[in-house]
Amino acid sequence: MLHLLKRNNAQSGRSGQNQEEEKKVEYIELIYDLIFVYLIGRNNSLLTHIQYGFISGRVFLTYVLVTLTIIQIWSFTTFYINRHGRKSLREHVFLFVNMYLLYYMADGTRVYWQSHFDRYNTAWALILFNIGLQYFLESRSYTVTPWNLAQIRRNCFIIWGEMLIVIISIPAWHLRGLILSPAAIAFGMFAMLLSGKVNRLVPVDFPHLSERAMLYVVFTFGEMIIAIAGYFEEEISLNAVYFSAMAFLIVVGLFLSYGTIYDHILDRNLNTTGISYMLLHIFLIFSLNNITTALEFMREETISLLPKTLFITGSILLYFLFLFLTGIFAKKRMRPGRRFIMRHAVLAGAFVMLMIVFREKMVVNIAVTVVYVFANYLMLHLYGRKLRA
Repeated sequence: MLHLLKRNNAQSGRSGQNQEEEKKVEYIELIYDLIFVYLIGRNNSLLTHIQYGFISGRVFLTYVLVTLTIIQIWSFTTFYINRHGRKSLREHVFLFVNMYLLYYMADGTRVYWQSHFDRYNTAWALILFNIGLQYFLESRSYTVTPWNLAQIRRNCFIIWGEMLIVIISIPAWHLRGLILSPAAIAFGMFAMLLSGKVNRLVPVDFPHLSERAMLYVVFTFGEMIIAIAGYFEEEISLNAVYFSAMAFLIVVGLFLSYGTIYDHILDRNLNTTGISYMLLHIFLIFSLNNITTALEFMREETISLLPKTLFITGSILLYFLFLFLTGIFAKKRMRPGRRFIMRHAVLAGAFVMLMIVFREKMVVNIAVTVVYVFANYLMLHLYGRKLRA
């Protein structure tokens, strides 16, 4: 039965693609995304609290959890709009309500979060209820197809299941001191991944989904551009100009690398559930947030050299790892082969070795980072141009 539904849906999807225009990213989606620009800044501000020369493990764990939470909320909303968005008044009202609730989550994003725990988790639970309610209302539509209904019900179960964990986390914290936030995030991620068969019944509009993900990445780069503005606040000197230029080049090289994948290598006409693509972007955006903070750390003399070096090295490697993994969504003749992977692995090994060797010389360290970033971009550019020829 499942096989027949998949086949019928694929046939209707192909015919629908010929009759319907490609879904465009609407202005309401961009307005909604603006709140996440603010949230990115709030999350990154956690990493500015330094103890004993670097970020404490407790603060970094808080940062990881709130970052994954926010990106997951954005992903849930994006999937709903992609599959069921109609630009209706009801849809706009739900989006604005969630924007309002996200302010409470932003306010609760603090190093000493304990006093804001109830507010943060209540807002989180209400947002999940809101998204799940949209799916439930969609299931009541007389136009819903059997395969759509199966997919909608599964998403309701996942989103409201995560909501219940978030609600339970409030008394669990007060009565037992248990923090269930990691369990809620993990449940949402793994339940979506394990729903592959059901989600394949209703493939996403991949051009729309990939554009939404790209815009979120662009917003994240916007936060990075704001962060490196601190390099230009110092008095003009050779050292200040050098570090500001290097930091700017790192941002440019990272952006060009993503742009090359998106513009020339990604197959935006794929028939896919989009879940793996969005999961890759969750960690891609997470790595960009880390790089933003790492660039701010590089000019801070109060931060210990070794952890500072390891942080930017790990963040850059994480970014390129997940960027290259998006190659599984490349056009068939552009999917990276073994030779391409080996070249980048060797380059990454050399980068790590040089960063560790020159960990006490930030002048050399930041230059090595620039060379590594642009070496990756150049290899991607030449690879894409060769295959397009």
